[in-house]
Amino acid sequence: MEGQQWNSEIQDKLHSQNSIICGLIMDYLQLPESIIENSTPGGQILAESKQRSSSDNINPPQTSDNTCIPKDFSCIYSKELVSVLLSYVCKSFRRSSKVLDFHHPHQLREGLEGFSLDLPDQPENLEQLLVDCRDTLKYGVKTGHPRFFNQLSSGLDVIVSPVFILMEEVLLRKMQEIVGWSEEEGDGVFCPGGTMSNLYSVLLARYHFFPEVKTKGMTALPRLILFTSAHSHYSVKKSAAVLGIGSENVVVVKCDDRGKMIPAELESSIITAKDQGCVPFYVNATAGTTVYGAFDPLNAIADICESHGLWLHVDAAWGGGLLMSKRHRVKLQGIERAWSVTWNPHKMMGAPLQCSAILVKKRGLLQACNQLCAEYLFQTDKHYDTSYDTGDKTIQCGRHVDVFKLWLMWKAKGSEGFESQVNKCLENAEHLFDKIKQRPDFELVFKGKPEHSNVCFWYIPPSLRKMPPGPERNRRLHEVAPKIKAKMMEQGMAMIGYQPLGDKVNFFRCVFSNPATQTEDVDYLLEEIACLGHDICIRIETNL
Repeated sequence: MEGQQWNSEIQDKLHSQNSIICGLIMDYLQLPESIIENSTPGGQILAESKQRSSSDNINPPQTSDNTCIPKDFSCIYSKELVSVLLSYVCKSFRRSSKVLDFHHPHQLREGLEGFSLDLPDQPENLEQLLVDCRDTLKYGVKTGHPRFFNQLSSGLDVIVSPVFILMEEVLLRKMQEIVGWSEEEGDGVFCPGGTMSNLYSVLLARYHFFPEVKTKGMTALPRLILFTSAHSHYSVKKSAAVLGIGSENVVVVKCDDRGKMIPAELESSIITAKDQGCVPFYVNATAGTTVYGAFDPLNAIADICESHGLWLHVDAAWGGGLLMSKRHRVKLQGIERAWSVTWNPHKMMGAPLQCSAILVKKRGLLQACNQLCAEYLFQTDKHYDTSYDTGDKTIQCGRHVDVFKLWLMWKAKGSEGFESQVNKCLENAEHLFDKIKQRPDFELVFKGKPEHSNVCFWYIPPSLRKMPPGPERNRRLHEVAPKIKAKMMEQGMAMIGYQPLGDKVNFFRCVFSNPATQTEDVDYLLEEIACLGHDICIRIETNL
């Protein structure tokens, strides 16, 4: 009786809390009373919360011209989605409900009752998305159920995550196909960020050439050397440090003035390392650098790697999204020749943080590198196909479910939706580039159109516009961006990053990854910077 009473109290608290949450959602979406009164699951909670809450301080969603979004089926969908979630929470506490509606992986893979894991080119309608959400929960494991005794926590293997494991497989296969690998090639795993994905690439490259490192450690290996560009992400050096290779054994290769690795410099560095008795084994090429958005010449770098027998990794954490665009994927020409690829859908594709994948060309290498066969977790005599137990091929054991959000986004947008989104972001970058060229109070960091959606520029205050280039001008210009950024954050109406790079003093870096951004937002940003910069720089000039 005590257990039943406790369960009832929890249910009441959940009911009360969810009523408030649902009320806020409902008010924000401006749900019509007729919808609320429908007797669908969750309708009672929604109706009760509507009576208790007021929408005086809640603004309805608006379009770019400040008109309210129509009360269409999306409102019904949102209400029904809340109902599905509340129903799942209630069932998780109900002892009469199943812990698991078991189906073999191949059954789920083939589809059940309208539930399909396949990723479409065209977006699905809202009704189908609701079915997708409902069935994802239906065929998953209720790890919060009072009779779930399987794990120390909700780990990630096919026992406790049957649907998500299959979603990961489908997404990875799709991404490998987009990269350009054949059906016989390809493996991968979703990771907690691009830094971890890049670490996987170094780990796998080292194991591929020196498998004895798994048991004997670095003492059995020669001095290994990695190569990466001067504009690459710091995670390559961090990977070398974490894996015991040492950051001093990462050779930084020179770039041209647009931030691209110079192939001749790479080859020269490889030859020098060999002459010094070192063993080169890994090259990191970047597709979309963090600051300039530059794309290294992948085919030229791949030729060098093949000539010297080196592992080629492409860090496409930022630039991978351009593979979705027929117009822009040419910038990653040669990526199919990589041995591994990092791709972060939480960047250009707009998935919520975190969502990163390491794609590996050689199938089975992840398993061989990381497998330790812990019998208390990865039993071989389970009653289903144990090849779906992916836990032993990762560094981690339990993993966060990062696949569902991308899978559902793909269902909602389709491949064509992602393509349109990417194109829109790069169009915004071109618009900003064109605007800056026309203004005397702004100056581009480098000439030529941006390759990605990164646009790098300085605001030039009146006191510096006629000042000749030199140390004093650079000293003053270096102070401008930080002061404007501080003022901008205090006002809170826009936000943009800045940084120095090499011999370049602090400059603004505007990046576009949100397709909701319109040209008027871009124009607003420039005017805001000019207004804040003019005021700040007058005071700087007075103090000199």
